[in-house]
Amino acid sequence: MGAIALSAWDLALASTLVLLLAFISWRMRFGIGRQLLISALRTTLQLLLIGVILKVLFDNATLLWVALLATLMLLIAGREVMARQERRFAGWWGYGAGTLSMFVSSFAVTLLALAVLIQPDPWYLPQYAIPLLGMLLGNTMNGISLGLDRLTGSAWQQRQIIEARLMLGQSAAQAITDIRRESIRVGLVPIVNAMAAAGVISLPGMMTGQILAGAPPLEAVKYQILIMFLIAAGTGFGTLGAVWLGARRLFDERERLRLDRLK
Repeated sequence: MGAIALSAWDLALASTLVLLLAFISWRMRFGIGRQLLISALRTTLQLLLIGVILKVLFDNATLLWVALLATLMLLIAGREVMARQERRFAGWWGYGAGTLSMFVSSFAVTLLALAVLIQPDPWYLPQYAIPLLGMLLGNTMNGISLGLDRLTGSAWQQRQIIEARLMLGQSAAQAITDIRRESIRVGLVPIVNAMAAAGVISLPGMMTGQILAGAPPLEAVKYQILIMFLIAAGTGFGTLGAVWLGARRLFDERERLRLDRLK
């Protein structure tokens, strides 16, 4: 049995729930109603657009087009990492740290999964490559954003403690080691929670989608376990890299704390 098709009316009916939530937010002055509506509109337009793009891509599966779409996804994810931070690094460096970390971790894990584990023919088959990379980028983006936000926020709040440690003779790495460790932990909390709750509290998205599409439950479970492990690795390595780069950026070559590099 295939997936049950949804009509435009079904989606419109579901959207009334978001409209109701936005109305309640406006009435109770939560201050998030407008953002909720904009996000819902962005979700609709972006998913419709990617649906059209994927349809064309599936019909013209070439490595060039897959690489172009993957690069576009990476660049947008890098922008979202910056947008979610209260205090971020100034200039292109702030954009580059998150983007580079996502590129190294997400792309490496995706290539490993495609070439060694799943092995589609060809290996860049967009039916597998794009959804897999999208899930990895999305989760890695969240981990890096949370980690960098905690790093820069904590460094700003504890700047006097860090400078006191430097004056006592500690190196820059030693002075910020507690903040760096906590930042990495914060970045990994979402995926740890997701793995702990999978199958007991929640049915993850990929597994749910495959079951709704008619795939055998055990086959959907195997794919979901694979995806969870890949996401955990991508998020972990990406957060480690971004926080390490960020911690280095907070100090100059003479190991002086440089919070003027934040904005």
